[in-house]
Amino acid sequence: MILQAHLHSLCLLMLYLATGYGQEGKFSGPLKPMTFSIYEGQEPSQIIFQFKANPPAVTFELTGETDNIFVIEREGLLYYNRALDRETRSTHNLQVAALDANGIIVEGPVPITIKVKDINDNRPTFLQSKYEGSVRQNSRPGKPFLYVNATDLDDPATPNGQLYYQIVIQLPMINNVMYFQINNKTGAISLTREVTENIWKAPKPVEMVENSTDPHPIKITQVRWNDPGAQYSLVDKEKLPRFPFSIDQEGDIYVTQPLDREEKDAYVFYAVAKDEYGKPLSYPLEIHVKVKDINDNPPTCPSPVTVFEVQENERLGNSIGTLTAHDRDEENTANSFLNYRIVEQTPKLPMDGLFLIQTYAGMLQLAKQSLKKQDTPQYNLTIEVSDKDFKTLCFVQINVIDINDQIPIFEKSDYGNLTLAEDTNIGSTILTIQATDADEPFTGSSKILYHIIKGDSEGRLGVDTDPHTNTGYVIIKKPLDFETAAVSNIVFKAENPEPLVFGVKYNASSFAKFTLIVTDVNEAPQFSQHVFQAKVSEDVAIGTKVGNVTAKDPEGLDISYSLRGDTRGWLKIDHVTGEIFSVAPLDREAGSPYRVQVVATEVGGSSLSSVSEFHLILMDVNDNPPRLAKDYTGLFFCHPLSAPGSLIFEATDDDQHLFRGPHFTFSLGSGSLQNDWEVSKINGTHARLSTRHTEFEEREYVVLIRINDGGRPPLEGIVSLPVTFCSCVEGSCFRPAGHQTGIPTVGMAVGILLTTLLVIGIILAVVFIRIKKDKGKDNVESAQASEVKPLRS
Repeated sequence: MILQAHLHSLCLLMLYLATGYGQEGKFSGPLKPMTFSIYEGQEPSQIIFQFKANPPAVTFELTGETDNIFVIEREGLLYYNRALDRETRSTHNLQVAALDANGIIVEGPVPITIKVKDINDNRPTFLQSKYEGSVRQNSRPGKPFLYVNATDLDDPATPNGQLYYQIVIQLPMINNVMYFQINNKTGAISLTREVTENIWKAPKPVEMVENSTDPHPIKITQVRWNDPGAQYSLVDKEKLPRFPFSIDQEGDIYVTQPLDREEKDAYVFYAVAKDEYGKPLSYPLEIHVKVKDINDNPPTCPSPVTVFEVQENERLGNSIGTLTAHDRDEENTANSFLNYRIVEQTPKLPMDGLFLIQTYAGMLQLAKQSLKKQDTPQYNLTIEVSDKDFKTLCFVQINVIDINDQIPIFEKSDYGNLTLAEDTNIGSTILTIQATDADEPFTGSSKILYHIIKGDSEGRLGVDTDPHTNTGYVIIKKPLDFETAAVSNIVFKAENPEPLVFGVKYNASSFAKFTLIVTDVNEAPQFSQHVFQAKVSEDVAIGTKVGNVTAKDPEGLDISYSLRGDTRGWLKIDHVTGEIFSVAPLDREAGSPYRVQVVATEVGGSSLSSVSEFHLILMDVNDNPPRLAKDYTGLFFCHPLSAPGSLIFEATDDDQHLFRGPHFTFSLGSGSLQNDWEVSKINGTHARLSTRHTEFEEREYVVLIRINDGGRPPLEGIVSLPVTFCSCVEGSCFRPAGHQTGIPTVGMAVGILLTTLLVIGIILAVVFIRIKKDKGKDNVESAQASEVKPLRS
């Protein structure tokens, strides 16, 4: 809401008969300290006081805060020459002295005080031209939500400076009711009591006991719109498969069926009020329903049988494990608070009560003595778990396991020497080792893990253990290397994953060794990297070094370098140093990067070789003149021209351009063309060729265009644009075909056509006559045959 207010100050009209007056109410007198009160804004040249001189004084002098307003005549007449302004200076402190004929002070100076009295000559002014405020619905009437402030330069100790606030107008004015009021002294704006209370409010959260047996539906809360006639509905934003709430057209909200806290412990939905047209009257109200728990769920066991293990030397009081049952009722309430109790131990050997369980935590402990596996390897416990209303029996199986009091022992301490070629495949099994453990099989006490503790700092070997036999298989994990480790003395240690019992330690029986001898295999040279890359300008001089490669032979043999795939014959390589040089002009436009293979071949030995890649990136130089972007044939103007025309063409070049693209300039290629043609640039790649007049002959013109690329150095090319002036038919150029050698004229073509038709006609006539003649002959012969044919008897 935006509020505006106007201030009205209290105006007082007062009339005074005298302009100034002293402390004694007289207008003349001797020289002495005096105070005068004068209203601001009065007409100037008003007399304040007449000082009288005592001989030898003959004249008076005025000093102090005169502001060129106060003046004293030689005869002692004190007055002011223009109106006073209290807001500029409220008190003027002056001094008056009496002088003799020689200008020497003979009396005084004495203080004269002029007090400027206020008149109401200043309008109140707001500190802001516009105030904005907001007020919440249902705010308490009379509670300020906005303050306005104004100032007045007049004396605040007088009615002239006292401010009074009032609201002049309220927009909009609904039903002629003022909804707002202002404190006339403080400027505080608040609601009036005319504002009615909004009853469209969200109700308090509702609590419902689960699984209620009361008849449903049950009213749980209500909402009300401010006016009658509203249409109510509920919105389920959670899209539940079962929404157990409804609302009637009075705004009463019901639960329609029993709720189950374990299915859903809280509901949030919305109540909506709409008008008769289905339009919402206000924002939806959020409804919260919490489902209160009852003890309707018994405790459940974590599994049909919970299994724990305990070592046979476990000390009394040590934890064996914790049985954790569950209760679906609300956590941390009496409904889900569980108690544990052992109700049966089987077998009861060597005695009953060997175990105890903590009542509230469910932790099982040894109660009377340590266990021995040879006495009983397994115990079964029945444990009662209960809440305040339900009881459940859970079953626990406790297995007594052997303690780790035996160490692994190798079948032999030295596995001798093993000789392998350095190119033996990774993953190969090179040795089988075996240790045994007398603890209970297939437990953490008897399982054996093998570790290489010495002689393989590079991690070239590893040991895999068969979990059923504890056999160790030594495998190659990384390539062997004769050059760095020809002989290695490998030491194994066999350990259990379970810690040994106190007092038992691993000794020499748990260690074994073997000697690995690696034989040399001639290996190919090795490049320092898979791909070598260099970057040079495409215009480097022939013979320039453009890069180099390096390789080493594991056996230390010399290496000879060569190139492969130099299809353009641009490069050569120093076969000793690996330096690569240019041997021909390079061209970025022909191919960049330029890729070749480098071959490193060992000198001597088996002449093994290896291959790497060399990529030469060519940086562009401006070495390609501009040209037309395409073949511009068929350019024409319809003849005769009715007005100068133009054509657009595009240029390009093969050099590399920055992201902003090329910037060509265009001009005519010959000065003789300037009378007929002109070229204008459109952008960096396009230009317009225009005619300067319309007097062109009906023929083809070849226009030369000079294109400059502005590069470093700049290159230019002169291109030809053939332009034809021709007669047009439906916007297309029509050019009648002329007689060419070997091609008949129209008359000749017509003669040939007629001659051809005549020949065809003659041939058809001859054929027709021949057929007719043959038919007549056949008829005669038939008749003759019938005459001589004898009759049959």
